[in-house]
Amino acid sequence: MLEIETPHGLARVDLHCVPEGRAGLLLGHGAGGGIAAPDLVAAAQSARRAGVHVALVEQPYRVAGRRAPAPAKQLDTAWLAVVEYLGAGVLEGLPLVFGGRSSGARVACRTSEEGGAAAVLCLAFPVHPPGKPEKDRLPELAGVDVPILVVQGERDPFGQPPPAPHRDVVLLPGDHSLKGDLDGLSRAVGEWLERILRPIT
Repeated sequence: MLEIETPHGLARVDLHCVPEGRAGLLLGHGAGGGIAAPDLVAAAQSARRAGVHVALVEQPYRVAGRRAPAPAKQLDTAWLAVVEYLGAGVLEGLPLVFGGRSSGARVACRTSEEGGAAAVLCLAFPVHPPGKPEKDRLPELAGVDVPILVVQGERDPFGQPPPAPHRDVVLLPGDHSLKGDLDGLSRAVGEWLERILRPIT
């Protein structure tokens, strides 16, 4: 467990390394949850089986014990500080995959270019607030220029994003929690990582 100073307080990273890891996967949590969410745990286990180091990133507001999420700019700045720290240390020289669930997926998308992500993994991306399709967040997904995987529940009230160039979308039984088919989630993440990392590792 690492504590990393960011411009908005201490972030905490639960680091899971594998022998001779070929890449690093950074995973952020949702707005109201933590890094122990079942879908994050399943994705992390799948990544380790694929030979990828995993860093589960806890945002400073959670480390400080606050429930309400910080503003987007603060989340992004803190995330990039963690990326810089890990990229200069334990994950130095490795391609980095940014990822997360819900709010954490949005952070991964928004920071992918500035942080130099090789790919982005989105679990339960919140396309819009429940019942408010006019508040569309698809531009955050569309702004990602590297390979991206979105794993979404078929009954997610936050919506389902469409596939697009460089964007794979896997729909699984269940809702926003993605707890309905953790085996399917693990398979989707593992197969995608193998495919996208093969040309670059």
